[in-house]
Amino acid sequence: MNENADESAKRRSALAAFLKQKRKGLPRDILDLPLGPRGRTVGLSREEVSYHASVSMTWYTWLEQARTIQPSRAVLLSISTALQLNEQERSYVLHLAGYSGAPQPSRDRNLETLPESVQQLMDSINPNPAYAIYTDWFFAGWNSAYESLFPRVAQVPAEERNLISMIFTEDSVRRLMPDWDTDSHRFLAQFRAEAAPHFGQPEVAYMVDDLFENSSDFRSGWKSKDLELFSARPRRFNHPTCGNLYLHQHRLSAPEHPHILIVVYTPGDSESAARLQTATI
Repeated sequence: MNENADESAKRRSALAAFLKQKRKGLPRDILDLPLGPRGRTVGLSREEVSYHASVSMTWYTWLEQARTIQPSRAVLLSISTALQLNEQERSYVLHLAGYSGAPQPSRDRNLETLPESVQQLMDSINPNPAYAIYTDWFFAGWNSAYESLFPRVAQVPAEERNLISMIFTEDSVRRLMPDWDTDSHRFLAQFRAEAAPHFGQPEVAYMVDDLFENSSDFRSGWKSKDLELFSARPRRFNHPTCGNLYLHQHRLSAPEHPHILIVVYTPGDSESAARLQTATI
């Protein structure tokens, strides 16, 4: 199987699993359906989805079986409506089916460098931590304040330096985040939504497979198939030298570099601001 065919197969599998999970988790009363077998109140049959979506039963079954078919945008939107998907879930389905722009090309991370303008922007934000990631969540760069907050980011080999991977594999990150249980789940839901176009690419697919195999926390969160948009919100950190930090999380964008996401932490109180000022690597 060539690389393009392998990427397409992984996308079809992800789409099939997502549709199946949503179908089985949909309350029947939302569509005014009677109780299912054995008084079941949750979960639709494939036939019920195909009926409400006005899509062929065979066609919908093939989608859930990850068959080599290319559903139209209209068909996917009809299925999304039948499954009561929200806007982000619809976008995710379209991404997996290849309808939200061209697939992102794989990159040679040993050759790619962060644009100087982005690094200068992050450096100017010191002593507030800032980092940049690509849309597949591999790190592109960071400023010295972020390295003070998160020293392991500079120590992990570049080919393994992915934000979602480090959240689930680095003990130092778990200790740094007192709200790790909730924060890690939110990060994973955001990663699933944003990195969907890259799921078929070898480095991303390998990373997801490895995390699924070796992290029970990742495996549990991945199976939930939750999606979430990035949002500006407060974050708490328990740094070994700086102490407790209360920071606000923001995201910036550089229109000339749409494949790069820039995240900045600003102090949420005067005490956190003072601790950031005195932080050293």
